[in-house]
Amino acid sequence: MIKKVAILANGGDVPGLNPVIRAIKKVAEQNGIECYGYIDGYRGLVENNYVRLDNSDVSSGILQKGGSIIGSSTNTIIFNYKVVNPDGTVEYKDLSDMCIENIKNAGFDCIFTLGGDSTQKSARDLFVKGVNVIGVPKTIDNDVACTDITFGYNTAVSVASDALDRLHTTAETHHRIMCLEVMGRFAGWIALESAIAGGADVALIPEIPYDINKAADAIKRRIADGKNFSIVVVSEGAIPKEGEASTYKADIDNGTGIAMKFSGAGEKVAKQLQELTGLEARCTTLGYMQRGGTPSAYDRVLSTKYGAKAMEYAMEGKFGILTVIKNGKLNCVSLEDVVGNNKKLGAVEGGTEDSNVKLVTLDDELLKTAKNIGICFGD
Repeated sequence: MIKKVAILANGGDVPGLNPVIRAIKKVAEQNGIECYGYIDGYRGLVENNYVRLDNSDVSSGILQKGGSIIGSSTNTIIFNYKVVNPDGTVEYKDLSDMCIENIKNAGFDCIFTLGGDSTQKSARDLFVKGVNVIGVPKTIDNDVACTDITFGYNTAVSVASDALDRLHTTAETHHRIMCLEVMGRFAGWIALESAIAGGADVALIPEIPYDINKAADAIKRRIADGKNFSIVVVSEGAIPKEGEASTYKADIDNGTGIAMKFSGAGEKVAKQLQELTGLEARCTTLGYMQRGGTPSAYDRVLSTKYGAKAMEYAMEGKFGILTVIKNGKLNCVSLEDVVGNNKKLGAVEGGTEDSNVKLVTLDDELLKTAKNIGICFGD
């Protein structure tokens, strides 16, 4: 019998986190179950820092709010946690046993982990060590394995589509190429769907290494047809043929090496297209605009469905799972299936070559639709 549960959010914020939290809390209240939230994700688990959510003003009126009322943590791996010693030296320690002890002492019967690939990797590892865990898929990139869609993604696509609508007017007025760089490190879902919704002429995604000359040729054909402007969408992880993605070394070290951040793909493409086509080109990088602010109505409903179903599974005693949507219906899969071949317990996080992320495939109907209406992918 579940009597007391806790929620943690991990990774970058997305619209829909609060509706998930609200749904879990509301189902808990309906069934006399205490509900708490760990502050700042896995960091809160380490610091044993949590707040009560049920029958509390803390979680009132949050359906329409972006972000997370309980915060979130990034680059936080409890199996390889950064510890600063009194003498100022830094070392990385496995604090998972301490976290498990914190959970037991608090009396939590289940931990809900709201996050993407890395978050669910740690959730799987906790489950292996005896913690009752249920994951809820969250990522802007829509690349969590085993589910049709993640919450927050619809809002990001809507923001990107609105940006493309606005860029169209400037592009047409000034006879320019307007490039929009959107999120998507390894998966091009945002670029692909927003390109269709926003009427883009070119879309460059990580799954299809692009030839910039072919993208330029597509724009030249438009010029020959009397259309002296073009719209280009670029995933931040877009990769040129015989080249590499645009990255830089971030000032972040999670114990497995300096993290690489994606940046500059859009600017690079804009500069090259200007040189190749003769049209003036400009780039707009949406960045955090995509993941901030009010969730769309779709994401509010999707998040509520995810949260309510996750709590339902907890009451049924189903743990070590990820709540998913398959073929439009709520379901669950084992966290083992979600992590794929990334089985090593502990220090290895998500986002590795063995991770089971969901990518755009060449036979995907969305990609076929885009190509059928003439969107060029530089291939």
